[in-house]
Amino acid sequence: MNRYFRLMMVFICAFQAVFAVGYILQMQFALDVWPLAYTNRMSFLFIASIFAAAAASTLWAVASGEYGALTGIALDYLTIFVPMAIFAFQIMGNNDKLTLFAVACTLGVIFGGGLLLWSRRIPIHDPRPMPRLVYWSFVYFVVNLVIAGGLLVTKTPNILPWTITKDGSVIYGWIFFGAAAYFAYSVLRPSWHNAVGQLAGFLAYDLVLILPFLQMLPTISPERRLSLLIYIAAVTYSGLLAIYYLFIHPETRLWRSSASLRKVAA
Repeated sequence: MNRYFRLMMVFICAFQAVFAVGYILQMQFALDVWPLAYTNRMSFLFIASIFAAAAASTLWAVASGEYGALTGIALDYLTIFVPMAIFAFQIMGNNDKLTLFAVACTLGVIFGGGLLLWSRRIPIHDPRPMPRLVYWSFVYFVVNLVIAGGLLVTKTPNILPWTITKDGSVIYGWIFFGAAAYFAYSVLRPSWHNAVGQLAGFLAYDLVLILPFLQMLPTISPERRLSLLIYIAAVTYSGLLAIYYLFIHPETRLWRSSASLRKVAA
């Protein structure tokens, strides 16, 4: 593994983590580069959760040496950034922030394409299969992410339990489609190494959003209450799933001994 590539991926993880913190705390450097006007606190927290999830997934692949797991992340990049770049160029007009956003999305497409072509040739070292509960949970996540993403892209109201603009709805919808592609790749290639990154990313996503969602419960409007309850249920389930398989289940927890792994490989 080229150490310069490894350093670049670590830098990307750090960049994503910094922006996750920036949007959680609504720091000016992060707010200044976000292209959409009228973005509220919950939307910024949602954006923060996506940055946190991306950082966690990528960092696991790099730290573990399972570089073949980057293929799913590359598909995520392409599914998000190809349509998002097209949409940004369509709506940018003379808006400098939207122009910069469109260029950034284009760079994301180039990076994702290169990462896909490179990582798909990397062999996987971890022989463990994906647990059945994780597999069927991923199938469920794919179906729900595609449905929610489609409704958001078509600007259907009240899909997310907070107020969003129509342009924001389209962008968030493609983020959901990207996540669906990431999980679908694991469903099609169901091995444990193709599940860890998704679980780590989902856990980071959940940790950013669960408390703000619970805080919304007393004041949520009736038309958004069902959406909020569904989202809380999904975040709670995915978080518990990730915690169990990443930190508790003896066959999959991250700190398994090398001797135990050699036993599984044998």
